[in-house]
Amino acid sequence: MTKCPKSLLPALVLLATLTICAGVRVPFRLNNNTEINSFEAMEQMQNKRSALATDSIPLTFTWEVLENNYNGTSETRSVLKISNTGTETFSSSGWTIYFNGPEIRGIGADTAAVSAQLINGDFLKIMPANAFPVLAPGKTFQASFLSRSLKNITDYPKGFYIVFNDRPTKAYVPRLITISLTDLPKREEQLAGRTFQQNALVADLPLDALPPVFPTPASYKKNTGYFELKNSLSLYADEEFRKEAELLAADMLSLTGTKITSSKDRSGASIVIKKKAMPSDEAYELIVSPSRITINASSPAGVFYGIQSLTMLFSSDPASTAGQSKRIAAVEIKDQPRFDHRALMLDIARNFQPALQIMKAIDLMALYKLNVLHLHMSDDEGWRLEINGLPELTEVGSRRAHPFQPHTAIQPSYGSGPDTLNPSGSGHLSRADYINILKYATARHIKVIPEVETPGHARAAIKAMDARYDRLLKQGDKAGAEKYLLRDVNDSSVYRSVQGFNDNVLNPALPSAYTFLEKVTDEIVTMHREAGAPVETIHFGGDEVPEGVWEQSPAVKALMQRDKSVSTVDELWYYFFSRINTMLGSKGLYFYGWEETGMYKAMVSGQKKMVVEPRFAGKNFHVDVWNNLSGNEDLAYKLANAGYKVILTNVTNMYMDLAYSESCYEPGQYWGGYVDVEKLFRFIPFDYYKNQTENERNEALPKLNFAKMERLNPESTANIVGLQAPLWSEIITSAERMEYLLLPKVLGLAERSWAPDPAWANEKDETIAAFLYKKAWSEFVNVLGKKELPRLDHYAGGFQYRIPPSAYVKENGKLKANVLYPGFAIRYTTDGSEPTMQSKVFNGEMNYVEGISLRAFNQAGRGGRTVKP
Repeated sequence: MTKCPKSLLPALVLLATLTICAGVRVPFRLNNNTEINSFEAMEQMQNKRSALATDSIPLTFTWEVLENNYNGTSETRSVLKISNTGTETFSSSGWTIYFNGPEIRGIGADTAAVSAQLINGDFLKIMPANAFPVLAPGKTFQASFLSRSLKNITDYPKGFYIVFNDRPTKAYVPRLITISLTDLPKREEQLAGRTFQQNALVADLPLDALPPVFPTPASYKKNTGYFELKNSLSLYADEEFRKEAELLAADMLSLTGTKITSSKDRSGASIVIKKKAMPSDEAYELIVSPSRITINASSPAGVFYGIQSLTMLFSSDPASTAGQSKRIAAVEIKDQPRFDHRALMLDIARNFQPALQIMKAIDLMALYKLNVLHLHMSDDEGWRLEINGLPELTEVGSRRAHPFQPHTAIQPSYGSGPDTLNPSGSGHLSRADYINILKYATARHIKVIPEVETPGHARAAIKAMDARYDRLLKQGDKAGAEKYLLRDVNDSSVYRSVQGFNDNVLNPALPSAYTFLEKVTDEIVTMHREAGAPVETIHFGGDEVPEGVWEQSPAVKALMQRDKSVSTVDELWYYFFSRINTMLGSKGLYFYGWEETGMYKAMVSGQKKMVVEPRFAGKNFHVDVWNNLSGNEDLAYKLANAGYKVILTNVTNMYMDLAYSESCYEPGQYWGGYVDVEKLFRFIPFDYYKNQTENERNEALPKLNFAKMERLNPESTANIVGLQAPLWSEIITSAERMEYLLLPKVLGLAERSWAPDPAWANEKDETIAAFLYKKAWSEFVNVLGKKELPRLDHYAGGFQYRIPPSAYVKENGKLKANVLYPGFAIRYTTDGSEPTMQSKVFNGEMNYVEGISLRAFNQAGRGGRTVKP
């Protein structure tokens, strides 16, 4: 068989065109100022990146989705096409294609030509079989594969590269992969029609009818007159509020140009910050009169939140008042949060975000009065925090690359590619980075809770400690090698986690596992103390441990022999978390984990199920309860009623990494449904059944769906300590994608965790409740469209929040279109070109024109995704 000429092998690149979702344009972003709205531009960007590593060979890969619900199943049939567009033949053997994506299997006669194999997690390979042909110039080979359902642009395989058998130490990276999907226009048009009807329910409200600050304060009163912002103002602050006063001075200078000078004369100062008894530490009063601004609070946190509200009274656009008189309308605000725990969870383990981006998220949290940053820093796909004394955690566990050599990196995931150059795949926070983050957050009254995933989701740590074990073992230091070992080297247990891993669970029978976790705990506590940052807990994970783990572990069998409290593998769960709880307690910390840490496996009606664990109840065990999927809708209330401290993290309402809608073009996952900003806004913490209208499959729920579910006891409301919205990062490979999924969703979290319990949530009359909800939703959307999103165009350097696509309906030759946010505009073209800010404004309705393009724009002139009705 003819092989690809050696002269071409070093230059191998796979060329292709990009046709995502039936060829309709999808916006991609190069940076904060450049948006890509064509496949040609996307190809140019990818080609430029690939050219840095290799030249090209004329080979085209096309991955085409042909059929969802294949033969009436939930599987998708796709075809991989390999085309030779050059002048040399391509070998029929001696190479392997690697990529990340859903598990696939060949079908029909094609299995004689290629074979597909899951390596681990989402890492797969395709190899030629006996019937793979020599690929002559101009020829194409194709093979069909089945996979789970592929619904949107983030489902498709990614990160393709080739390794040749005779060159095993080098990989060759593709430029672009063609992806397409059939049967889209009809589904997209139906979605656009439903969205149009929903948008039409939003009333356009005048700016002066909106609350003065966001989140909605507990009470406010608008008064007559204005406070003039002069070029210089004097400020008096009680001594204990000095740091907050310095932050206010910096904010006023940057936002208004006003210089603040410190004054010791309270009576003569223009701005006064003073101590006053309040209902809670985070409560404040803000009084703006024509002569003075006063902030009253009982603690620095209350002052800080008063300052955030004051800055919201400035113009959303700092440039809008240039050359004009700057003034603030008189107002009296009395405010305090509904929940003490208002949390954003950032996953920087699956895909990494650097310290500056995390600090930008902290700026956002501070503005909207969120006070807990839960940092998920370890998982199967990465360990992201430097730990003194355990360098392998970052030297190996934070790096993703093709396994050219053992113990140098962990495998590629989420399309990170064959080398460590991808900044989302490889990277970590140094000790200095983390300490700076802690200092930055603490100054803004945000508590950082680090998470160390255990015992599952631990593959990066396990592989890092394997590297340490092998290194020291080769040096003859067996005791040192075993000190932090996380797996039983003789364990032959067979399992597969929900993410596809067969080696991602640490062994709770090993004393070295606890030595490791205590070492990590001590180092984290030390960093917090160096930063002057409060540390009350460390999150120890506890979710998604698969069946089959530990069953064939000699270490586990030995533990069962010497400790009769552990008679089955399932009892290792309580054993493990009891030891973690004891370790944390010895250091003055309380336990915090995912919901499964407060549960155990028991036989229920002949089936093994997870039920509430009574032995940890009432012991200040904090649990994030995410699972409100079908059959578990009442789990959070069960745990709260049992005595656990619950942070509501309901997947169907709070998981911000889920796609905004079922559109093929929306990035995001959908296993827990679809989550837009309204899902967070309409959440009712103490009775979330009331506004849960569909399940995770987007199916409408019957009226009595929750009739037999356990409800939250009135005396257990105190056990609902707060709300949390996670942003998992499997599909987040850039800061822009992070901000797109984060915003504006997180504003729904801010409103629901801070603002008072709304009237619509407690109204028993369904008609009145619906009326009140519609009114409140319109107000919220107007606040976003006219105040907060324009603010975020500039705040902290500007955020790339999602601009929703234009919604539309076609009726009787007419085209009607709208966009969710009042204050945004739709522009259109009819010549096939991309609408810009210079294009005509669409004013609600016009005669339908074939080839029309619609695009929504924010007030800063940035456009969203173009739609073609």
